Amino acid sequence: MAKILYVQTSGPDTPERLYAPFILGATAVNMGDEAAIFFMIKGVMVVKQGEAEKVGVGAFPPLAEVMRQALDAGVKVYICEQSTQLLGIPRGEFIPEGVIAGGATLNDLALEAEAVLTF
Repeated sequence: MAKILYVQTSGPDTPERLYAPFILGATAVNMGDEAAIFFMIKGVMVVKQGEAEKVGVGAFPPLAEVMRQALDAGVKVYICEQSTQLLGIPRGEFIPEGVIAGGATLNDLALEAEAVLTF
């Protein structure tokens, strides 16, 4: 089983960049691989409770729907603790499926993954 890590640094101000990690992650899990998304910098804004419901692009379904499909498929979600502090967002404001993690976790995930993609 391969491991793929997606790093999401883009936030709601670039909605066209937000869908790919969830779609690719769900696809990877459905192919029998492990997938994780690490949200950092402005990317942490996407996993604030209620934020994904506000994002939509063109004919795509709302981001919240795509996110739910990825989570239900088994994609793991990590939220950068330092980025939450940088942006002044309290821990309790994020989706419950997200794990607050630090730089060491990101490094471990990257070293263990066969592929790392950033958005």
